[in-house]
Amino acid sequence: MEQKKTGISEDWMALWLGLLIFILAMPYLSGVDLLGWAAKLNVWTDLGKAIAPVSKTGYPGLSGFGSMLLTFVFLTIVMLIGAKGLGAPLGKFTASFTVIFWLSVICFMIGHWAPIAATPDQLGKFGLSWSLNLTGEAGFIVALLAGLFVGNFMPGLAKKIETATRPELYIKMGIVILGGALGVKAVQASGLASAVIFRGMCAIVEAYLIYWAVVYFIARKYFKFSREWAAPLASGISICGVSAAIATGAAIRARPVVPIMVSSLVVIFAVVELLLLPFIGQHFLWHEPMVAGGWMGLAVKTDGAAVASGAIVDSLIRAKALAETGVAYKEGWILMATTTVKVFIDIFIGVWAFILAIIWCTIIECKAGEKVRVVEIWDRFPKFVLGYIATFLLLLVLCGSDKTMVPTAQAATGHADLFRGILFAMTFFTIGVVSNFKKLWEEGIGKLAAIYILCLFGFIIWVGLLISYIFFHGVMPPLAS
Repeated sequence: MEQKKTGISEDWMALWLGLLIFILAMPYLSGVDLLGWAAKLNVWTDLGKAIAPVSKTGYPGLSGFGSMLLTFVFLTIVMLIGAKGLGAPLGKFTASFTVIFWLSVICFMIGHWAPIAATPDQLGKFGLSWSLNLTGEAGFIVALLAGLFVGNFMPGLAKKIETATRPELYIKMGIVILGGALGVKAVQASGLASAVIFRGMCAIVEAYLIYWAVVYFIARKYFKFSREWAAPLASGISICGVSAAIATGAAIRARPVVPIMVSSLVVIFAVVELLLLPFIGQHFLWHEPMVAGGWMGLAVKTDGAAVASGAIVDSLIRAKALAETGVAYKEGWILMATTTVKVFIDIFIGVWAFILAIIWCTIIECKAGEKVRVVEIWDRFPKFVLGYIATFLLLLVLCGSDKTMVPTAQAATGHADLFRGILFAMTFFTIGVVSNFKKLWEEGIGKLAAIYILCLFGFIIWVGLLISYIFFHGVMPPLAS
């Protein structure tokens, strides 16, 4: 999609818009609830309970649809600020954004339907004996499939909504917002067992160094992909999936299609991992529960799918250990290993983007005899990552200095995180819209999927298991009282 050139880049706009939403959530820390009307999507069997205002007490008369309508109006205003700065025609943008928002929300809601989204610990609540266990992130898959249908079979509609079809803007805004929630999680982790935290940090550093280098080498050596393709693919498979692929693509100035294609593969294969790995962990690792928890964090490539995998393996292993040996482990510690590893992986995204920006400036694209100026590295560095780092550090410092703030901060960042979820849903819908199958095949998505399958199931999952075993072997959860 051709975009009008202006003095404001999409990178900077994502930074400011993401920070705007984050800042509006922060007065909650002092008791002022500015975003309590925002719509929260719930796992549901009764459609009337699928949406509710995030504040349980602040807006008692507000219906679920009313809260979603307010959410739409708010996001429309925010995005119109961005459209104005990017030079997009406001009328066309509003019409396009309206279609994208509501179709994405419908897809997100479908993904929250209990037979699709409910995890094993939720089945009793909904009176179900079985579900796909995919969590609400299944809505991203639904949105991607819907977008692919529009992009490939409804070209007229795709053309009409192209003004607001900006997947990178939406995902970058979401990543800025994500930083605050991770800052709170990092403080929560620091209050847990120091051995688990230290082992988790060591595990992710070692995994990074192995994963990224090997995937990059295979993509370049055996599949003959250019650096533009190999680097985002290596980050997407080895780090944190979608967020890492987008940040890497920005750092090396890859064409937008590159991280978009990688992102679509990440989400699809995360679902496959979610369906398989927790049950493999229960069968083979029930006697090493913390190894299983760490493995989920190292192997599953999206935040929601990784944490859901940790929750599932936590319940499965505790049940098996109780049945086999009569040992009752305390709930949540296996999941804590998953979450700790995943948090440190996410934190590393900004660091890795900065490292790649330097490497691409000073080595990969540096011409003989030329001296790289610092400003060139700064120009290349993805600016939205600054927002991610800023929101993370702010909450880390605030909650680290006063841990009584953690519950309130968790609620505040949770309010902002609702918008991140919707932004991610719009990301995957618009990824689908711009993903023409014929063009993707010409670009090499078949080879890209082959590399992903080879690397993920050929060594990443198993190296992750080995690393998790090295660092978590013999570490046992406390017994339930």
